[in-house]
Amino acid sequence: MLREVCRSFGAGPRARRVLDHASARIAPGSQVAIIGKSGSGKSTLLNIISGIDHADAGGIEFGGCDLTAMGEPRRTLFRRRRIGFVYQFFNLLPTLDVEENVRLALELCGVRGREARRRSAAMLEQVGLGELLRSPVDVLSGGEQQRVALARALVHEPDLLLADEPTGNLDEATAAQVAPLLRRLARERGATLLMVTHDRALAGSLDRCLTLHDGQLLEAGGAAMPGGATAGR
Repeated sequence: MLREVCRSFGAGPRARRVLDHASARIAPGSQVAIIGKSGSGKSTLLNIISGIDHADAGGIEFGGCDLTAMGEPRRTLFRRRRIGFVYQFFNLLPTLDVEENVRLALELCGVRGREARRRSAAMLEQVGLGELLRSPVDVLSGGEQQRVALARALVHEPDLLLADEPTGNLDEATAAQVAPLLRRLARERGATLLMVTHDRALAGSLDRCLTLHDGQLLEAGGAAMPGGATAGR
């Protein structure tokens, strides 16, 4: 999936290389944690995988597609249709109610009207918020807002789910409820899950854990991943 990915910020002698030939093979449908110290480039890596940011060099392949070879319009469509993203701070739109926030992800994929409303409501039922469809999102608790964000990320049935510190803004008890829900829903849909987290217990509950250190992805034993690896559905 990741092949020798490089990313630097700044220019000249002050340039800082965040990703330095980072490589990893991710099995389709697997659940993988990415850990590392603050500022190590974990969020940058997820943004590059999703196409929000771009790599300076290297390749990202998923589902037989080379994301780094796509132009911006095609990459945007790929992200909308095949990738779901869960953020630490929810990133919900306060001007929309719960159902509208979820439905927006479908509308961006071209699903509208009655079908979009039906699918949004069904997804919210699965995260335990079926009675809050018309609620403003800013009156919800943190755990409820993250459930809305999870429903939004999964409602269009993505192949790849990216989660950037999904429990980082939740208290311990709420995180203990949201994390298993996220994992279960991703597993039921066969989605590949990549999760950035500082919670080592949560990381240890996933199928596999990679560490981002000095710009490279390391296995638990400390070995760098070989280059040229691909994965996808």
